[in-house]
Amino acid sequence: MPDWLFSHGMWNATFALGAPMLEKVLRPVLVYFFLVVALRVFGKRELAQLNPFDLVVLLSLSNTVQNAIIGNDNSLTGGLIGALALLAMNYLVVRFLFRHRRLDQIFEGQPTTLIEHGHIIEPALAKELLTRIELTTVLHRQGFDSLEEVERCVLEPGGTFYIQRKMPATETVEHNEVMRALHELNGKLDRLIRQ
Repeated sequence: MPDWLFSHGMWNATFALGAPMLEKVLRPVLVYFFLVVALRVFGKRELAQLNPFDLVVLLSLSNTVQNAIIGNDNSLTGGLIGALALLAMNYLVVRFLFRHRRLDQIFEGQPTTLIEHGHIIEPALAKELLTRIELTTVLHRQGFDSLEEVERCVLEPGGTFYIQRKMPATETVEHNEVMRALHELNGKLDRLIRQ
């Protein structure tokens, strides 16, 4: 067996806490609440990750708060305690909000309708800091070729998009069915006349 496996210093550096246990739990909890509130204040756009700028901010944000979560402690134990505290806090908050739906709705906010009856609602785009190009990109990713295909588009509080396709009017569907039946009947009549 190699000597480094039995080195007391290596095991001590790996598992010995560099900060008190209470601090290891308190730091992630405070950072968790800060991030939840900050993302709520800065809007749904941050959650939707629509452009490279938003992605850079989110990635940098995670790196920025890393030291706030673990402090000067680089031990494995400290990192695991911080991760466990974050997961536990998230679990408790989600359970609490699940049991208090009204509070959840107040905290999460309301969905924003961006397109209604095929028309873009400009004030809603401005409120969510979205451009027409970003909205078009979202539509294309969801399989829509143009705005004319969209009946409604809603940006949900969690940052996801609900997009409803335009459905043809009942009269249009019935008219198309009648026209198809007439074409079939016309084809049959032509075949009968030729015989």
